[in-house]
Amino acid sequence: MLQLSQSKIQNPKSKISLPRKPHLITSLPGSKAKAIVERDRAVTSPSYTRDYPLVVARGEGCMVEDVDGNVFLDMTAGIAVTATGHSHPEVVRAIQEQAANLLHMSGTDFYYEPMVELAEKLASRAPFPPIVEEGTRKTFPAKVFFTNSGAESNEGAIKLARYYTGRSLIIAFLGAFHGRTYGAMSLTGSKTVQRANFGPLVPGVTHIPYGTHASLDYLEKQLFPTMLPPKEVAAIVVEAIQGEGGYIVPEDGFLQRIREICDRYGILMVVDEVQAGMGRTGRLFAIEHWNVMPDIITTAKGIASGLPLGAILSRPEIMTWQPGSHATTFGGNPVACAAAIVTLELLENGLMANATAMGELLQAGLYRLSQQFPQISPPRGKGLMVAVDLLDRERNYDSSLRDRIVQAAFLKGLLLLGCGKAAIRFCPPLTIDKNQIEIALDIIAEVLAEI
Repeated sequence: MLQLSQSKIQNPKSKISLPRKPHLITSLPGSKAKAIVERDRAVTSPSYTRDYPLVVARGEGCMVEDVDGNVFLDMTAGIAVTATGHSHPEVVRAIQEQAANLLHMSGTDFYYEPMVELAEKLASRAPFPPIVEEGTRKTFPAKVFFTNSGAESNEGAIKLARYYTGRSLIIAFLGAFHGRTYGAMSLTGSKTVQRANFGPLVPGVTHIPYGTHASLDYLEKQLFPTMLPPKEVAAIVVEAIQGEGGYIVPEDGFLQRIREICDRYGILMVVDEVQAGMGRTGRLFAIEHWNVMPDIITTAKGIASGLPLGAILSRPEIMTWQPGSHATTFGGNPVACAAAIVTLELLENGLMANATAMGELLQAGLYRLSQQFPQISPPRGKGLMVAVDLLDRERNYDSSLRDRIVQAAFLKGLLLLGCGKAAIRFCPPLTIDKNQIEIALDIIAEVLAEI
């Protein structure tokens, strides 16, 4: 068996730690970055979305360095993926140790302990009915199916809901993003570019507005009596906080009311936690802020600190599909599972608490900026899932201004991403500290003053 020495595991190659604030040494993009961007254009799909010409060489914590040696403060975390920061040493160590023992064996056909251990940890933490002890045997509150991504998790959740209920109809929400594969894309209601020229999509999906009681009134009083027989609805698929749609926090009672509707008609409540889950909001799953118990949860992104992994969690009585009815070659890969086990430990040993504290600091700073600059709305969100809208003089959404701010921030060493109609989202690694929050706020204030 191949063994790695502790010194090699802890320090795979000698390198200088990155500064904890932006440090730019070339114009952007630098010469090396320009060359790689040109190579990329010649060989990769034009469907990739690239917000600015950042060519990353390495990352550490909340900082990333490009190929020209410029260092940036990252408020994107690879789109809410690197929850424990870039290349957290404990995650790296777990990856190296597992890679030295077993890279792949397919959990569909065989067994290996990292997959079982991670499933136990996720199942025991799921916001479903509690564990039941029967002598030496545990009945866990959830069963787990591992995937490679959020889109794949949502694909599987659609299949599971239809399989279990024997029904075909699905309710989703305008503004939602659940992925770009066919089932997930059929649930998605974010941007026309994500659906255009790909029809026909998966049938039986109805979209309603997100986050308001008026929307649920419309569902119950208009759609159910006329077009959408509730006894034929398999699932309502909802994000606890809408991600791509703008980091929208729903009205009080909205999620509780979905639960009540589902209970009344035997519909499954499927909660997409792909972006909001894994500690980002200060809770392992965002739905826990509302004390609502879903039937199925989908997750991915932050679950393995950057390795491709996702999961479907359901109440055990629901995940009863037969062997072979749903499977995966790479889902639950042992290296990704090892990274996820350590990620969970780090989240519960301080990072979720830090997400809450730093999120409050971030929102307070953004609120001050909204008082100083009328172009910015007051912030919204929970934990380190925060957004502000950019507005014109008539208080309309101004996506052009948002895009200019994102680009200008990049040129000052701050990485931001847009979402929604004209929002900037803040989803940094959960390791971010007070000083880095203040640096980000200072850069944004500087950009706003200039623009």
